[in-house]
Amino acid sequence: MKGYYGHVQDINLAIIRGAYQIDSIYLNKKDTVTNKQTPFFASSLIDLSVEWQSLLKGSIVGELVFTAPMLRFTKDKVEPKDVAKDSTDLKELLDDFMPLQVNRCEIVRGKVQYIDEHSTPHVDIQMDNVHLIAQNLRNSYDSTVVLPATINATASIYEGTLTFDAKANPLADSPTFDMSAELKNTNLVKLNDFFQAYSKVDVNKGRFGLYTEVAAKDRQFAGYVKPIIQDLDVLGHEDRKDNFFQKVWEGMVGAVGEVFQNQPKDQLATKIPFKGSLDQPKTNIWLALTNILQNAFIHAIQPSIDNEISIGSVKEKDAEKKTFLQKIFSGKDKKDQNNGDKKDDKKSKK
Repeated sequence: MKGYYGHVQDINLAIIRGAYQIDSIYLNKKDTVTNKQTPFFASSLIDLSVEWQSLLKGSIVGELVFTAPMLRFTKDKVEPKDVAKDSTDLKELLDDFMPLQVNRCEIVRGKVQYIDEHSTPHVDIQMDNVHLIAQNLRNSYDSTVVLPATINATASIYEGTLTFDAKANPLADSPTFDMSAELKNTNLVKLNDFFQAYSKVDVNKGRFGLYTEVAAKDRQFAGYVKPIIQDLDVLGHEDRKDNFFQKVWEGMVGAVGEVFQNQPKDQLATKIPFKGSLDQPKTNIWLALTNILQNAFIHAIQPSIDNEISIGSVKEKDAEKKTFLQKIFSGKDKKDQNNGDKKDDKKSKK
């Protein structure tokens, strides 16, 4: 890979079970001017083998098992397309290690890290204890199922737990999948470097959760994302040493959160649905704002997945409903206007 330096400590062969192992591999991004190396990918062990379950069913495919892999993203002065290219090049590099098409992949004790050394303070956040199992990626068994591949993952994010479940058809012409994910009980205080660097506030107390469902079929997708913040405290005793302007800004942020907070359950939440084509995604902003108000003044949004998105709901047409804010700021529908005109005509005839 151009611009990278890599090394493998050892390679072990296991001919009887049709496998080999790559021991202690790492790949560093290399600065072409200073020759400085920044860690990008590493794994203590990669086991590549024939998947015997598929072999017994007549398919010759492979399986990959990564032990303690690490993937690091660094924010520097590069274009987003370059970052996407780096990820693609890494995937192609790993594919070259496996002579067979991969049908099963497992990640054990993985870690994903994001670092910004140019921010103040420096940002270093990570997701660890990643355990992922992806099976039947090449549809080597259960070929009659609409979504034959399954992906299940768990991870830890600052005292919180992430759960991800998906079913997919990787061989379809367009992305076809049905997935759900939930993040529970992440401690926002642990992310203060991130908040201070990008929003100039720090959190004294708060827990964050995120619930989402997404499905896609025939280049159409539908889903929602539901973020929930509980016990939020932005301005507290810990901020006594902050300067005047910092206190004013954090006070404004805390006040906005207090206004839109559900007081009985002490949580700030909204639900943002989205639906459209892969060429032109769209989100109903009015509905998002209405849900914030409903959560603040009427009822709290339940912290759970709603189980309302599936592969069959992707092409369902939404009912023509207007939210409270839409009724205020948008004009009348043509249908309502026509009905009003008809009533006026009847009155005039009388």
